[in-house]
Amino acid sequence: MSTDQRPRANNGVFRTKTVEQSIRDTEEPEHALKKSLSAWDLMVFGVGVIIGTGIFVLTGKVAKENAGPATALAFIAAGIVCALAALCYAEFASTVPVAGSAYTFAYASIGELPAWIIGWDLVLEFALGTAVVAVGWSGYVRSLMDNIDWHLPAALEGPDAPGGTFDILAFLLVLVLTVVLVLGMKLSARITALVVAIKVTVVMIVIVAGLFFIVGDNYDPFIPPAVTPEGGGSNWDSPLVQLLFGYEPTNFGVMGIFTAASVVFFAFIGFDVVATAAEETKLPQRDMPRGILGSLFICTVLYVAVALVVTGMQHYSELSVSAPLADAFKASGHPFYAGVISFGAAVGLTTVCLILLLGQTRVFFAMSRDGLLPRFFSKTHPRFKTPYRPTILLGVIIAIVAGFTSINELATLVNIGTLFAFVVVAFGVIVLRRSRPDLPRAFRTPWVPVLPILSIAASLWLMLNLPGETWFRFAVWMAIGIVVYFLYGRSHSRLGREGQGAKY
Repeated sequence: MSTDQRPRANNGVFRTKTVEQSIRDTEEPEHALKKSLSAWDLMVFGVGVIIGTGIFVLTGKVAKENAGPATALAFIAAGIVCALAALCYAEFASTVPVAGSAYTFAYASIGELPAWIIGWDLVLEFALGTAVVAVGWSGYVRSLMDNIDWHLPAALEGPDAPGGTFDILAFLLVLVLTVVLVLGMKLSARITALVVAIKVTVVMIVIVAGLFFIVGDNYDPFIPPAVTPEGGGSNWDSPLVQLLFGYEPTNFGVMGIFTAASVVFFAFIGFDVVATAAEETKLPQRDMPRGILGSLFICTVLYVAVALVVTGMQHYSELSVSAPLADAFKASGHPFYAGVISFGAAVGLTTVCLILLLGQTRVFFAMSRDGLLPRFFSKTHPRFKTPYRPTILLGVIIAIVAGFTSINELATLVNIGTLFAFVVVAFGVIVLRRSRPDLPRAFRTPWVPVLPILSIAASLWLMLNLPGETWFRFAVWMAIGIVVYFLYGRSHSRLGREGQGAKY
């Protein structure tokens, strides 16, 4: 092994795990994942997880509260931020085809402590994302049940419903998807492909049918004049950039577009989850870039089209926040389409939950295999070759969280976690280009370091547009993670033990 391939600073918190070490770890029989995914599977996974809550729910919310018809521009702005990050993810995923996504990339480039921090961040992001979407799915299913006069007991409708305490539908959904993931990735891919076909068909119905009901006056003004919401700029609900620089918060106007972009960014979460499946891909060097970039492009085009159609069908001030697509068709006198959309949303959100849960378990598995979490969780199933132990553990925990959680408080916390991962990955590309220029790279991020720096700046800008309260909660979670690392992870790290001459 050449000098530059050895782990550096083995006793420090910034020790790095080489790409060669990471790939060797994937070959251990008890800790190996089955390679069964193609570029098509990855693209289906990407579209399956990206198209979900954002397009079915957030479109109406941000149009009504933040940007009006300019919501389409907010989707473009968020899509550009994701595209910059996607180019960085594509280089890493094709160069380091190992489970763990941003966690594994950070370990190979920046060091162990930053890798732990981003892994801890991703565990929170995917867990809360799964819970949020499961609760949203439950709401659509209850709406469909109401249409045929079926009703759950009030106590089992969840905290968002009047008199509800436990969301039985969200709880059961996560448990069922946990079983599907334990049984194997190929089964997950087949189920996802079927559901994605239904979901994309529904989105195309919205776009094509909605074109016939657009009223031009609804686009006037396309960018509504800025307004100052009640409460001023000093409360914790205000974006951090406004708290830091002291000016009055505004909705609508140009700043409203950026505020909306920081919210609809949730709609794009998912393409980074594709990177967590790198180790289970047959030809990751070729297929990971195709899966990541292809799914992101498809979804951005669909999002912008839907935003333009919905705000053209109904004036932004009259849009529904809970089910904007369906209610826009109802307002146009076409309840049939509304029913189709509700069905598509209910079916489609299942894949979002499935793939977020997939990402969560793969990150946890990778951290466990490295010794930063108990090695007990890095054993794969002898028959299915899936990380069944963390899948079952996390599936049960998230099911309980989804059962007792209100959807309102969690989406922004998921956003800040994802944006933080984007910053780390972009920085890691710059570092690894300098430290390991010899690595074979099937896909190379263009214009390094300019493009990664733009990615970091764009991600930080959207982060600054998130509420101060979200930043506080994120900081608390990160502080807890650092304590866990120093109490457990640092002393149990396989890389650290190897540096001290211990066998692992």
